Amino acid sequence: MAWFQLVVRLVLSGGLIVGASEIAKKNDVFGALIASLPLISIFAMIWLYNDTGDTEQISTFSTDIFWLVIPSLVLFLTSPVFLQRGMDFWPALSLAILLTVLAYIFGLKIANASTS
Repeated sequence: MAWFQLVVRLVLSGGLIVGASEIAKKNDVFGALIASLPLISIFAMIWLYNDTGDTEQISTFSTDIFWLVIPSLVLFLTSPVFLQRGMDFWPALSLAILLTVLAYIFGLKIANASTS
């Protein structure tokens, strides 16, 4: 039964990514809407609750997600700036990812401080 649940989780999670990118080919705003929904976080909370039944763990997990969503915004703010200034896609994405990783390091420090 555990393997079946794992496969369902993988298919749902992967399906969201493929679905968002396929929809974005036809309607970029709707694809972005689907990608921006916190569906993965919601599914993760549901699966975590089903696996543990621990609402305190869900509360901590949700708070940590909040603090780590903020650094993820760096990617979405910097990559369009780099692309609009004429940078090629791969260097723009690489630099945006690097800046995002730095923001995540800072975000992790905040998330760890909030749980201490």
